[in-house]
Amino acid sequence: MVTRAPLSEPRPRRGWRWALLGLAIGVLAAVVLFAPARWLSAALSGWTQGRLVLANPRGTVWNGTAAVVFANGSGSSAGVNGAQAVSLPGVLHWRMRPGWGGISASLDLACCAAQPIELRASPRAGGLLLTWQDSRSRWPATMLTGLGAPWNTLKLEGALDLSTKAFAMQWDGPALRIAGQATLDATDVSSSLSTLRPMGSYRLTLDGGPRPTLLLSTREGSLELNGSGSWNGTSFRFNGEASAAPGREDALSNLLNIIGRRDNARSIITLG
Repeated sequence: MVTRAPLSEPRPRRGWRWALLGLAIGVLAAVVLFAPARWLSAALSGWTQGRLVLANPRGTVWNGTAAVVFANGSGSSAGVNGAQAVSLPGVLHWRMRPGWGGISASLDLACCAAQPIELRASPRAGGLLLTWQDSRSRWPATMLTGLGAPWNTLKLEGALDLSTKAFAMQWDGPALRIAGQATLDATDVSSSLSTLRPMGSYRLTLDGGPRPTLLLSTREGSLELNGSGSWNGTSFRFNGEASAAPGREDALSNLLNIIGRRDNARSIITLG
């Protein structure tokens, strides 16, 4: 009598393993490629502590649209829907493309920029590098009201023209390094705290480098603002002063009391 060896258990075919692996990769790719735009909205709101919100997002993380809302900070769905929130006119169209060494983004906001704003984010050891393509844009000063104090008290109006040149920001752990230049021209600025309309036009210039500097100057107007500051990588210090042109002291007295510490006719501004 011939004794037969016991039959071994059948092994899963390799084809099934490859099929399951392919299915997992396909599902992961679909999640990445078709991630809803609301995921980006939630991430941005968390990163800015609720101060910048993409409202009513549509599309995907990579290609979508949303309204841009400046709110008064975290814990404020009330900030988005309440009096403190300010929405830019129109909608933002964005497009992001991953590539070797980072992600490129194109931001198209017809209300404020004639050409799309081009950005690139690149990971670095322990940080992130964010670079701007040279650009020009114009923003309404009223958007600052949505950021809360002190802007919701000042309630500024006017135009904010922003231009960048070789501008970049690099986070190395807690430190932030700045390169290039960014210039903000505030034109025909007025405030609810003064009857003068406008009060003046001003320029803020940020120059990057080993120790970035910020310079504030008055281009023209009855309210004179001047000052300078510096960034040491983790903190910012600024010292300036505000004063009224001769004959405009009474019209600007209330505003000068709010924006700084009064020193006779001047108001001393200290930050950091």
